[in-house]
Amino acid sequence: MTTSDDQGEITVSPQADLRSTLDIAEVAARSGVTVSALRYYEEKGLIASSGRRGLRRQFTDDVLQRLALVAIGRDAGFTLDEIAGMFGPDGEPAIDRALLSTRADDLDRTIRRLTVLRDGLRHAAACPAPRHLECPTFRRILAAAQRRPGRVSGRRPAGR
Repeated sequence: MTTSDDQGEITVSPQADLRSTLDIAEVAARSGVTVSALRYYEEKGLIASSGRRGLRRQFTDDVLQRLALVAIGRDAGFTLDEIAGMFGPDGEPAIDRALLSTRADDLDRTIRRLTVLRDGLRHAAACPAPRHLECPTFRRILAAAQRRPGRVSGRRPAGR
């Protein structure tokens, strides 16, 4: 469907008529996602605009829920490509439960590792030893860090 107004031509898909539309700036303001990220997400197929008003993309209001799902996926450590695969052909979430379970297990391991690291830092901060290398606990922490695979120059292994 195409209509015109004094600001220019509006082009909207037929299904968008059933829902209210938001301009890209409003989507950015309401979602906290930058306009450039919204454009990138559209390019990656994570979201789709419903049309344009002049040069500005328009989105149906359900884009906010979709962006919330993208945010949760990113927070959980999924790549954008993995997140894109979590939506069915109809645009509805179609998330593999086994994949979610695996990611939850990964997060549990990360939490355990970070808890040990936090406790070690607290110990190092409060340790009465004159130098950290004189503290047996700190030396054990260093030895454990040296044994961790993939830790070169503080970088994470590829693909993480």
